[in-house]
Amino acid sequence: MKRLLVACVVAGALTGCASIFNGSTQAVTIHSAPQEGAAVTVTNRAGQTVHNGTTPLTLTLARGAGYFKGESYTIRMKKDGFADKEITITPTVSGWYIGNILFGGLIGMIGVDPATGGMYVFPDSVTGSLDAAAPAKTSSAAGTLTIVSTDTLSAEQMRGARLVATAH
Repeated sequence: MKRLLVACVVAGALTGCASIFNGSTQAVTIHSAPQEGAAVTVTNRAGQTVHNGTTPLTLTLARGAGYFKGESYTIRMKKDGFADKEITITPTVSGWYIGNILFGGLIGMIGVDPATGGMYVFPDSVTGSLDAAAPAKTSSAAGTLTIVSTDTLSAEQMRGARLVATAH
């Protein structure tokens, strides 16, 4: 019985509160509004694509990117008829990390939680608000002026020029 108690105390001393309660990954749900069905590309801080999919979707994202470095992600959404949308999600420090002061001790606070990323949290859900795309600009010949000498025009071109001139 004493060995079991000692093993539990040692195990508790070698872990951090946030790592126990949060873990090193988190599920994040991604939506698009006013319509779902947007194509999504998610990249990490290093620019590596971690997921391609379509909204709505739920991803499991790593919380940490290194010792005392929270991971951040860029979410890019595309949908026909809507302007492209880009959202960056960054982590915040978990309340459980502060719990190390009371429960996890120094090892959890400066060792385990910063190394596992368990000290960070993301929002549980992210919604990209898609705005209607601006109409595409088309080029038009309207408003252009071409000057030619009538001496170089054929009789048929002169008749066409007169018709155009009288139509305006």
